[in-house]
Amino acid sequence: MADQITNYKCPSCTGPLKFSSTTGKLECEYCGGSFLPKEIEAMYAKKDENAAEAFNKEQAKQEEKQQKQQEEISWDTSSEQKQETLNMKSYSCPSCGAELICEETTAATSCPYCGNPSIVPGQMTGSLKPDFIIPFKFNKDGAKQALSNHYKHKKFLPKAFSEQNQIEKIQGLYVPFWFFDGTAYGSMSYKTSNSSSHRSGDYIVTNTKHYDVQRAGNVDFYHIPADASKKMPDDLMDSIEPYDYSGLIPFSTAYLPGYLADKFDVSKEESTDRACTRAKNSMKELLRSTIGGYDSVVETASHIDIKNLKAHYAFLPVWLIHTKWNDKDFLFAMNGQTGKFVGNLPASPSKLNLLMLALTAGIGAVFYFAHIADFIMQIIEEFLA
Repeated sequence: MADQITNYKCPSCTGPLKFSSTTGKLECEYCGGSFLPKEIEAMYAKKDENAAEAFNKEQAKQEEKQQKQQEEISWDTSSEQKQETLNMKSYSCPSCGAELICEETTAATSCPYCGNPSIVPGQMTGSLKPDFIIPFKFNKDGAKQALSNHYKHKKFLPKAFSEQNQIEKIQGLYVPFWFFDGTAYGSMSYKTSNSSSHRSGDYIVTNTKHYDVQRAGNVDFYHIPADASKKMPDDLMDSIEPYDYSGLIPFSTAYLPGYLADKFDVSKEESTDRACTRAKNSMKELLRSTIGGYDSVVETASHIDIKNLKAHYAFLPVWLIHTKWNDKDFLFAMNGQTGKFVGNLPASPSKLNLLMLALTAGIGAVFYFAHIADFIMQIIEEFLA
């Protein structure tokens, strides 16, 4: 099924082309040629179209075949293994003829034998075609350097970790995202109060005034992101935000060679609640920020509607780094556009123990000196008496 895959090759020497985050061009590592994405896109437009057509025809055949297999699977004790097989696809590399086994969502990969980047245009046609893409701005060396910088100034990081932690895998991939636009209409009610105190003889008198405060308004929001891949942890993808949306450009497969890419496997309908929750929370914060001048503010009621909701499909660049230390796996992620880096690090038990001892000693010293101060005050009071 080599006719379902496209390899972007150098027009000068037929070497494999890869997108360079440094130059923003497709480059050939053999002859040094470089080409604008739009040039390669135009050159391969017809071939991509034919590959997508072949993919869709094969997809229709496979769906018909799977319907028949599903009947057998429901009565087979090995159904789990068969279902796993059904979720994989097989392609032939156009360059070397090797068999490529990919997940059914794979849109861009590399041949493990010849290393040539491979694109599956059929995964990005029609409703599957992204509206936008943000190209990579950081390359693999940049991701490695970011990992090294992440170790610095971490006082409780075991020294051996930064020296012995081994990178198991580092991969640049385009993660599918849904962008949601819409309008939030909100109304909020609050109980607020102000208090003032004054002395009256031997008493402190406190006066408290209570108020009912309402706020209402509407705000338009654009491109609230929600990752559309089941494989990507939501908290990890949220942590590397924000992206600079001024870098959004119309989607082109010419930006994919050299990176992995998956089509979405979380629908926009499934992502809607998550996006709306973010929009509602932002609306609450916005209305709350308009209230000032009170000693206390307590929310008592809220009503927020999201209307005119629209969704856009986009590919966003992410570097994932898997490392191993002391037989434990660690996962780090970097925003491939801005360089924002996140990931959990281990803490040295000995350094944590030293911290606890220092804190305990500090607290003990505070109580000791407080006791001495009370003793001195008692002597002063007795002397003055």
